[in-house]
Amino acid sequence: MDAKADDVAADAAVSRVAAAIGEPARARILCCLMDSRARTSTELAVVAGVSASTASAHLARLLADRLIRLQAQGRHRYYRLGGPQVAQVLEGLHVLAGGAWRNAASRTPERLRMARTCYDHLAGTLGVLLHDRLLALGWLCVHDGTYEPTPEGARGLAGLRIDVDALRGLRRKLACGCLDWSERRFHLGGALGAALLEAALLRRWVRREADGRALLICASGRRELLRIFGLKI
Repeated sequence: MDAKADDVAADAAVSRVAAAIGEPARARILCCLMDSRARTSTELAVVAGVSASTASAHLARLLADRLIRLQAQGRHRYYRLGGPQVAQVLEGLHVLAGGAWRNAASRTPERLRMARTCYDHLAGTLGVLLHDRLLALGWLCVHDGTYEPTPEGARGLAGLRIDVDALRGLRRKLACGCLDWSERRFHLGGALGAALLEAALLRRWVRREADGRALLICASGRRELLRIFGLKI
């Protein structure tokens, strides 16, 4: 296959994935799965507002384009988002669809704007402030868009039981900026972003709401965020 044919094939692949995301019911399914939780086809049919058979067709299309993953557990079948790259694309589409920052902010429910999950990392006001604080404290440095923990940052993260060297061994980007759709600024993504969310949940800085992506910041979390990062929430 020559270079021109390669370009045509690549363009067709991009177009196919864009079309898969662009159908409204499928977009609702993908956005629902942004909280990193697994859901059944029945639950996703309700979210999408379609019949069970139509939902099955939509899920098959999303599976074919690797936008979601299927997880079988006993007799049950659950669906998850395809991975952090899919979440980043969806988050970026929220930014494009939101228009001006002030308009987007005014339409974002406060419970989602303050703290939420973006696939498996922290987003919302809390995620953005923590991202900025890690840079200000010198725990992270950024060069040409690449995030790297500093030696001081590695020591600080070790105090939270986050092993930076272990994260480097994972088959995903160590750290990256992920554009936040409600704040129009970056929160922290990648393996380190996921590890910070896990630490925040384990240390009870935040807890998940009963459903959806929203996170509730606990009183103990506010104290710890102030003590460790000097972050006032």
